[in-house]
Amino acid sequence: MANTMVTAKEAGRRGFDFVGFMEKYGVLLFLILLIILFSAYNPRFLSARNITNILTEVSIYGIIGVGMTYVILTGGVDLAVGSLLAFAAMGGAYVVQALGGDFVLSWLVALLISCAIGTAAGYLHGKTVTKFNVPPFIVTLGGMTVWRGMTLIINDGGPISGFDAGYRWWGRGDILGIPVPVLVFMIVALAGYIVLRYTRYGRQVYAVGGNPEAARLSGLNVNYVLASVYVITGFLAGLAGFLLSARLGSAEAVAGMNYELRVIASVVIGGTSLFGGIGGVGGTVIGALLIGVLINGLVMMNVSPYYQQVIIGVIIVLAVAFDTYAKSRRGGRK
Repeated sequence: MANTMVTAKEAGRRGFDFVGFMEKYGVLLFLILLIILFSAYNPRFLSARNITNILTEVSIYGIIGVGMTYVILTGGVDLAVGSLLAFAAMGGAYVVQALGGDFVLSWLVALLISCAIGTAAGYLHGKTVTKFNVPPFIVTLGGMTVWRGMTLIINDGGPISGFDAGYRWWGRGDILGIPVPVLVFMIVALAGYIVLRYTRYGRQVYAVGGNPEAARLSGLNVNYVLASVYVITGFLAGLAGFLLSARLGSAEAVAGMNYELRVIASVVIGGTSLFGGIGGVGGTVIGALLIGVLINGLVMMNVSPYYQQVIIGVIIVLAVAFDTYAKSRRGGRK
């Protein structure tokens, strides 16, 4: 009886798990705090126009972030997404320009070409990682340089513009007041969430990230899963590239610069562990919103872009440090 009472008292003392609480809700609370601070500094922060701008900006790298979630869940990383976005967009725009530029369904041609280029590049990344056992960091670091170089080669470093209204609608149009890129992001995020949580493939992604050797011994085709996540990310980078070119009205060689930082930050801040096996698309969406709100708020406060990069970098380091601490804490539980 006495032992039971002692156990109950200890459970009461340990009733509130601060680290566990912050793992689940810390990012959301930080996002809410940022919104309160920025809106107090500038009332225009919560204007409909500014909120629309934030969501539209977030949607581009948020789409890629969904794919990056899959990659990081397997313990990998893709540093080439920004360059691949630019290459895919430039490739699609180049074909449209070669066919005359202003013609019916030019947007469909650009969309298909952009997504095909992204998918093919993702396939190359995945196969190089699995077939030749090259670390994902090295493969995609090389890809980051290669795809940026290919983007510059296509049009001698110059932009491609002159898209018709149907093409530009995908970046500037809206449906019931909701910008098209935001709607696409919502669809991609919902699909990514459902696949991860409710399908066999999603469980395989978690299994490979949690313990690849155990997954292999249980009969999973680990190489297939590893390669497939890079294909997904490549496809989504191509889709994001098409949307960005439609929004800007041109495909530019400098498009997607530093997007890999924003994408990885969104995923890691959203709670997906760099060690693999833990996280999800829901957290990535919140992480992407946090990055978007932070950048927009700092711009409204006239903070230099140089300091913005420093702040984002510090947040990434803190998120990874917290993830490492939380992982060691989970491992220490009996």
